[in-house]
Amino acid sequence: MKPSLATASEVTRRLHQPIDANAPYLHPERRSLQRDLGSSAQVHAWQAAKAACLEGGGVWSDLPHLYARYGNPGAATLIAALRELEHARCALVTDSGMQAIALVVDALVEGGTHAVVMRQVYNKTRAFLELTARRVGAGLTLVDDGDHAAVEAALRPETRIVLAETYTNPLMRAQDVPRLAELVRRVPGARLVIDSTIATPWGVRVPLLASGVAVVASSLTKALGGEDVVLGGYLATDDVALANQLQDLLAMRGGILDDDSASRVAAGLVRADAMHARRCDTAARVAAFLAAHPRVERVFHPSRPDHPDAAVIARDYTRCASLLSVRLRGVDEAGHGEIADRIASCGIIRYALSFDGLVSKVNHHRTVSEYRTPVEMIERLGIDRLIRLGIGLEDADDVIACLAWSLA
Repeated sequence: MKPSLATASEVTRRLHQPIDANAPYLHPERRSLQRDLGSSAQVHAWQAAKAACLEGGGVWSDLPHLYARYGNPGAATLIAALRELEHARCALVTDSGMQAIALVVDALVEGGTHAVVMRQVYNKTRAFLELTARRVGAGLTLVDDGDHAAVEAALRPETRIVLAETYTNPLMRAQDVPRLAELVRRVPGARLVIDSTIATPWGVRVPLLASGVAVVASSLTKALGGEDVVLGGYLATDDVALANQLQDLLAMRGGILDDDSASRVAAGLVRADAMHARRCDTAARVAAFLAAHPRVERVFHPSRPDHPDAAVIARDYTRCASLLSVRLRGVDEAGHGEIADRIASCGIIRYALSFDGLVSKVNHHRTVSEYRTPVEMIERLGIDRLIRLGIGLEDADDVIACLAWSLA
């Protein structure tokens, strides 16, 4: 007689009955890393669907959950939301923003190729590109943000990636994306990759992919997560072949966003949008207060009339960002660190590293991001003597009160 659960021992029944109640997952209470496929027929169907994707029929990050390293239900829900948000044919989600950047760099930077990178990209992004270029034997040119003549001069026939961020951290430069895209289009095979973590898809007037960007990269840890509880990243593109190449890399080495985190971000996107808009409005008020303060030398925030990219921001951007930096008049590097500590002592603005969480955050840029960078280089890049403020959901007057007391 064929064995069945009904005839099995009590130990086996106690294990399997609650799992059956949670079918097709292999855990009694949660969605498991794998699911019960029933037979080889489902695997055959999944493999055939993947083959169709690789032949140009779509991106296989959209396929149903088979094994969690390839995808999961939460990721599928979030991918659909991100495709809509970015107006993209394809998207994939990763376990961090740096994982997303690393995937696209590994896919595009090969031996004999060349990359153009804006100097103000995240320092770990720049370090990874430099490491990759040395490892594979590729060329790398760093260019100042906003210097389009230098971008044009840096482009070569072998250039495969031009990488920029908008807004930049800590100087909050805004990229002229249409202008960059026009330059990159002159080199067949080159792709413009934009990290839009700070600007967000909510903060641009025209979707970046419709403005000539080949790949949008972003962290989910910041605005789209919005509560400091999820670490994640994503890539969005209209290039199906590249999306499948990126998904292959992700499946081989791991790094997809887990089911719980992806589900949490997807469920919270509407609230995250509203929270980000509020942070940006408060940041503009804070920036205006600081700009008028006699102890402040310079405020770096897209809302300021003296911003070097003010015309581009007015034309292309709808939000001014929740992050800002400030340089104080007559205060040395150590003094900036001391005043950052004083700001944190009020108990409202917390000393922390990231931004776009529930609470406002402060840190001393040199201590946090450029601790090992030579002083001469920091000064040459214009990122010396900076305090960074990541604005949260507090009342703007309370944040300003802390800053006013600290500067008094």
